[in-house]
Amino acid sequence: MRAIAEEGSFTAAAASLGYTQPAISQMVRRLEQRTGTVLVERVGRNVRLTEAGRALARHAGPVLAALDAAEEEVAAIAGLRSGRVRLMAFPSASATLVPRALALVKERFPDVTISFTEAEPPESIAALRAGECDLAVAFSYEGTDVVRGEDDLDAFVTVPLLEDDVRLAVPRGHAVADRDGADLAELAHEPWIAGCPRCRGHLVQLADSAGFRPDVAYETEDYVAVLGLVAEGLGVALIPDLILRTVQHDDVVALPLTPASRRTISAVTTPDLQRVPAVAATLDALVESARSQPTSPTTRPAEPSFSI
Repeated sequence: MRAIAEEGSFTAAAASLGYTQPAISQMVRRLEQRTGTVLVERVGRNVRLTEAGRALARHAGPVLAALDAAEEEVAAIAGLRSGRVRLMAFPSASATLVPRALALVKERFPDVTISFTEAEPPESIAALRAGECDLAVAFSYEGTDVVRGEDDLDAFVTVPLLEDDVRLAVPRGHAVADRDGADLAELAHEPWIAGCPRCRGHLVQLADSAGFRPDVAYETEDYVAVLGLVAEGLGVALIPDLILRTVQHDDVVALPLTPASRRTISAVTTPDLQRVPAVAATLDALVESARSQPTSPTTRPAEPSFSI
């Protein structure tokens, strides 16, 4: 409509748009069928727009400008000149893996914005399913899956980041503090300190295998508080190595478990979101951050299940 108004004929409009004259005529007929009214009036060899045609032509400028803006925004997102990623991670990952990953993305793609929220699994996985986040850093213990309890496992993509051993934290003067390792059965009558439901479930499972039911005397998800309670002799606790890498207490001894217990830390997204450039870039950064973490005999980068 705009080209016809500017050029004054179907032939000239076709030439300006790179179409044939019959194609322009056919487009006009389809528009008139869709709108239910006449849009173009023939005057000799020329044509002119009717009132309805002029209304369409008048709106052409803003419509085309909006389409151009949309194309530019999509191109910016696809080219990582723009984009936003909503990331969720559990607290110990937010103190170790996440900062380095955020710094890598900011350094490489300064126009990509990452919003970050702390959440324990399975809350972060539920948020991912609900469309409330794009990427979750979560953990699972041996024998379980990070997306356990979800009906459609194919709805998620899981990228292993780290394998992290779990240790027993006891006061420095405890009877087992000088040993090379600890058997949970020896701690059957101790008061315990436990946190999130998944961590507590792991404690109960290990204790059940050792033949007892743990007496959880104190509940907190703050590992600084856990170490403080242990240091004062108020209980013992299970603490992952990832925590001990950033938070320690002089009056607490962390011992390997016998038999050993381990958790896997993973990044989780969906197949569709994984194809979004900003999400893929953040995934890459998390993998790189995991590989750059200080290594120890008990904490190691996980072998990816596929290449990113």
